[in-house]
Amino acid sequence: MKILLVVYDNDSYIHWLPHGLSYIAAVLKRAGHQVTIYSQDLHHYPDEHLTSVLDEGRFDMVGINAICGYYQYRKLLSLSKAINAAKHRPHYVIGGHGPAPEPDYFLRKTRADVVVIGEGEQTVLELLDALGNPAALAKVQGIAFRDGDSVTVNPRRPLIADIDSIPFPAYDLFPMEYYRLLRMPHAAASDFVIPILSGRGCTFQCNFCYRMDEGHRTRSPEAILEEIRLLQRDHRINYIAFDDELLMTSEQRTWQLCEAFARSGLKFKWECCGRLNYAKPDLLAMMKRTGCVFINYGVEALDDQILRNMNKALTVDVTIRGIEATLAAGISPGLNVIFGNIGENRQTLEKAVEFLLKYDDGAQMRTIRPVTPYPGTPLYYHAIEKGLLKDCQDFYERKHLNSDLVSINFTDLTDDEFHQALLDANTRLIEHHFVNKTRQVIQQAQDLYLARNTGFRGFRQS
Repeated sequence: MKILLVVYDNDSYIHWLPHGLSYIAAVLKRAGHQVTIYSQDLHHYPDEHLTSVLDEGRFDMVGINAICGYYQYRKLLSLSKAINAAKHRPHYVIGGHGPAPEPDYFLRKTRADVVVIGEGEQTVLELLDALGNPAALAKVQGIAFRDGDSVTVNPRRPLIADIDSIPFPAYDLFPMEYYRLLRMPHAAASDFVIPILSGRGCTFQCNFCYRMDEGHRTRSPEAILEEIRLLQRDHRINYIAFDDELLMTSEQRTWQLCEAFARSGLKFKWECCGRLNYAKPDLLAMMKRTGCVFINYGVEALDDQILRNMNKALTVDVTIRGIEATLAAGISPGLNVIFGNIGENRQTLEKAVEFLLKYDDGAQMRTIRPVTPYPGTPLYYHAIEKGLLKDCQDFYERKHLNSDLVSINFTDLTDDEFHQALLDANTRLIEHHFVNKTRQVIQQAQDLYLARNTGFRGFRQS
């Protein structure tokens, strides 16, 4: 079959390689299907351009994968309008964490034919054999489908136990010269960066996380290193951004990966998402020796009761020890903090601001965003139970209008007070960041003129 996979434009200068679609493209290609990538992200095509591409290409299926934050939701609706306007409209399939928790709503809203729920690598191959046949579609696990105005939601498909059996992403179908320009903390101007996965899932269950798949499945270190070798050989990649929901799922797992990296002899920088309860000095030292330059931590809050309310399985003491150990190892910590979860107030926000000011090493500018109860999260169902939210339509059409504005207010503050508190907090953080940046640039000038630094390369934006 002829299949068009759409990479939507996220209104960014550089986009992340779309992992979901790249894996789907790989299994489709291996099965003998003809796959074309529509790179709206690279070319910034207007959404209407997709209609003409579909009319000219005569595809059998078009697919879009979306997380569906406020921007992605609106983009999905606009692209759906373009697809449905095509004279030769193919079968339309959507997937991702956005549509999966509420497939009935998304099928009716987008007029797509099918929603893939959960992992799609096995599902999509069965789906292609059943397209256009409601009786056959009813037997495909892991989908919901629309037959006229009727929607059927099938049972979930079991997770793929051996994720090493999935082929590497179809890098040859994507504009790698574009994606490798991704910038990450401590990436030099000459570094080429690409995200890869070391595993799928997470061992924790925070109340604001929209991840639907339970548990965690790891790739073998050998498979990971084979993929890195391929990326270095074909695309000169020298910085790996591990795009897992959580790479540091245990100390043992992280040691295993670091030891494999060390034995391989490969040289590359890397970064990952980590857990502060596993951030121990000896492990961090090993990560540093094998090229780790940045660990993105879900700090979320600096109050033990709020952390319990989040089901975060962390304490403030553990958080501080982990951040201090990370900095001592020479690795930059990513300090992710949100505000507005159950029980939050101005005092808990102030604790978070003081923490960010104290432990900021300048690697990134960090601001605080409001917590968002995305469909599929425990917090979403809590909001419905408490009468703060009606349903999925209420969330997307009336509440979640921007990720930096409160969608559901779980605090005792009014919305105006909530936003004023965030403005005050983020004003301090932004001023702090730029004061430090100004100081750094002035130091560069002093090194240039007073120490005659001949390696100076100009006052460049970084």
